[in-house]
Amino acid sequence: MAQQLAIIVLVDIGNALEANSLQDNVYLFDNMKLHGSEGQGTGGLVTAIHGAYWRDGSQATEQVLNWLPYSLGSLPPTVPRGYESERALQSDARALEELDALTAKPDASDPAADLNEIRKAVGTRVKTTRRTRGRLSGQKVIDLTGEIVTDAFAGTYSYPAPVITDIYGQAVDEKIMYPAEYGSPDLVTDGWYWSATVDSSRPGTYSYSMRIQLHRLVQRGSEALWEPVNMTCESALRVTSEPKFNGFTGSGLGMLPIASSPSASAFPQAAEYFQQPGSQEPGVVAEER
Repeated sequence: MAQQLAIIVLVDIGNALEANSLQDNVYLFDNMKLHGSEGQGTGGLVTAIHGAYWRDGSQATEQVLNWLPYSLGSLPPTVPRGYESERALQSDARALEELDALTAKPDASDPAADLNEIRKAVGTRVKTTRRTRGRLSGQKVIDLTGEIVTDAFAGTYSYPAPVITDIYGQAVDEKIMYPAEYGSPDLVTDGWYWSATVDSSRPGTYSYSMRIQLHRLVQRGSEALWEPVNMTCESALRVTSEPKFNGFTGSGLGMLPIASSPSASAFPQAAEYFQQPGSQEPGVVAEER
């Protein structure tokens, strides 16, 4: 059965967009640190892939990789799926209440200023485009505390999660791994994730690249848009191979060394009983009288 291996791709989106590069702004982790992976928590992760072969030299097991991208400086992926929409509805409800209170004032001195304050409280709703459909469609801009941002271009806000759009490079060209994007019921990844099967029968170190799409908030006229920005980062696999062995004994495959019968030393009380005068010998049943 194939082994599952997760690779976390954590991106500092704010700094990456400012530097226009993922260099020093991406942090990679996997769950093979104790088995030889190097560069944990850096952009230079080398993932350890342990392969195994049978006595005839054929491949015994392969490795399955799963890449999971996350954002540093954004709302955590553990919040409820409809959290952003719920916060947007709450801000709309508050704005309507303030608007009702304003119309009930008989002596409003400057209604234009009050309406402008209400407009700011509503927040900024990002326009839907063909390239930003899905979760980004029509959402309001919020900050890390879940509050609606009144001025999206004057302060900090929560970025959309990074999206892996392609995996390529030496490991793919030499057919060491076969990556593809798969559908999933996991809503944290918007129903899609990248996975690959690794040929663990070919030892060596192989590099690969990931194309990652980030989103920058831009203003065009009176509209706010999430503009996609494509960047790349590199990583590597180190494939090792060894004969398949018994995990209990540490030796070759075969039957476990189980004793055929218990020894007398394992039951000292029974051995002492059989040594007493008048006791029957082991294995002898007394005759019924």
